[in-house]
Amino acid sequence: MKATQFFVSTLKEAPADAEVTSHQLMMRAGFIKRLGAGIYSYMPMGLRVIRRIEAIIREEMNRAGGIELLMPVVQPAELWQETGRFQKYGPELLRLKDRHDRDFVIQPTSEEVITDIARQELRSYRALPKNFYHIQTKFRDERRPRFGVMRGREFTMKDAYSFDRDVEAASKSYDRMFAAYTRIFERMGLTFRAVAADNGSIGGVRSHEFQVIADTGEDAIIYCPTSDYAANIEMAEAMAPSTPRSASAAALAKTQTPGKSTCEDVAELLGVPLQRTVKSLVLATDETSAAGDVAKTTVWLLLVRGDHALNEIKTSKVDGLNKGFRFATGAEIEAHFGCKPGYLGPIGAKQAVKVVADRTVAQMSDFICGANDADFHYTGVNWGRDLPEPDLVADIRNVVAGDPSPDGRGVLAIQRGIEVGHVFLLGSYYSEKMNATYLDENGKPQLMQMGCYGIGVTRILGAAIEQNFDARGIVWPASIAPFSVVICPIGYDRSADVKAAADQLHGELQAAGIDVMLDDRGERPGAMFADWELIGVPHRVVLSDRGLKEGQAEYQGRRDTQATAIAVADLLPSLKAKLGA
Repeated sequence: MKATQFFVSTLKEAPADAEVTSHQLMMRAGFIKRLGAGIYSYMPMGLRVIRRIEAIIREEMNRAGGIELLMPVVQPAELWQETGRFQKYGPELLRLKDRHDRDFVIQPTSEEVITDIARQELRSYRALPKNFYHIQTKFRDERRPRFGVMRGREFTMKDAYSFDRDVEAASKSYDRMFAAYTRIFERMGLTFRAVAADNGSIGGVRSHEFQVIADTGEDAIIYCPTSDYAANIEMAEAMAPSTPRSASAAALAKTQTPGKSTCEDVAELLGVPLQRTVKSLVLATDETSAAGDVAKTTVWLLLVRGDHALNEIKTSKVDGLNKGFRFATGAEIEAHFGCKPGYLGPIGAKQAVKVVADRTVAQMSDFICGANDADFHYTGVNWGRDLPEPDLVADIRNVVAGDPSPDGRGVLAIQRGIEVGHVFLLGSYYSEKMNATYLDENGKPQLMQMGCYGIGVTRILGAAIEQNFDARGIVWPASIAPFSVVICPIGYDRSADVKAAADQLHGELQAAGIDVMLDDRGERPGAMFADWELIGVPHRVVLSDRGLKEGQAEYQGRRDTQATAIAVADLLPSLKAKLGA
């Protein structure tokens, strides 16, 4: 490929709205052009990276037994209504109507469509197992699209779906996909970690995220450096303190805390560690009548240590809160506690509330909490003596670094990550809702057991850059770079010798099956080198009149700090060796 036959469009400065490094560099290197909020055109350079990513995915999916098909972007709402996700998915699901006033969705994922295919086509146990996949455009109407392609609204995803006869077989399919994903991300040259995850709106019983390690990642990855334990922040278990609750040593006292409505402020005022305080969060659950009206509302008081944060995913699994909850309104809070938020606590509520204490809080003694009276907190609070034991004790907080690992083999550490893949063992979550059955050996209908497996194809571009960049630009892993080698001839448009040598090397590399770019634009050396360092091509060869007279060229790897001389005659075998390595 020659640069004048391609499209190279770089910028000296990133647009002001480019927030993170990957967004800035992709815009500057001409990989993407913004069309609207969270919607980008992938320019020729960026599309080459996408195609290389897709090629690796296809090879490993096919190797693992996947069968490629293609499902539509626009899907009839009837299928989503069958599973209940038309309502449940929320505002991220883009809904629309056609000219006949029929409801459709722009797919964010394709569980419903593939299950519809399976229930029509996979009618016998002899047809199982099957694993279908496609690489297709998706759309999620993000409330706040940001970070370029990492949280866009339109994106490309590979999603796969396995169908098996029973749970044991489905687990084997899951394990096979887990192994395939590991190979995919290893081949892409990414540093990643697979972590246990929540199934979220997809549903199912088992789930892992594949997270690319990057300081700018949105997700917190919890792991144990001395064991194999790893989970995302939503799933990482916070163990109960190993020591029993201490006996009370202080008297209960109502203490003035004027204007101090946060645990941090109260701890500072009273000169005590933040760990002595307890924060109160108020939730509500609504029971509806047959007519759909709210028949009963229950108010819940959740207690978390002052230096800890509530984990809403864990909270959603607590008995009584697992059918849906919301944060209580100001009116509900005042009616039940007689006080505005900031001074709430479990002692002296005006109306009955359900109290849920985090495991850590349940083991505390002589703690500090709101007094349900503005500008006052209780100190020296103890369970059993000053207030009843909580109605429920549960793990409802985020873990923090230094917490004991749930596997008992060390303490937890936290690093940041970018989710690029997710595998789910769905079980019969969708097949039951959509009556996707097959006939077993005895001619009896059985529910198919399903798995689903997604990779954010376009998100990988951003994740790879966040992990691989320097002051000069992108440093692509060799397997997904837009070009493997760039030839930078100095004076290509002025020197016949340079032009002849560059064209010859270009032809030899192409004949050897190497993805090579020859920059024939006649740019000044500094500008030419800066462009290709920004774009991130792994290997660069510089040809010049002076070097050719000595039979030499310059080679520089993208991660190298300086160039090295290499004999022109040795260029081809040397590059082949480097690319092979």
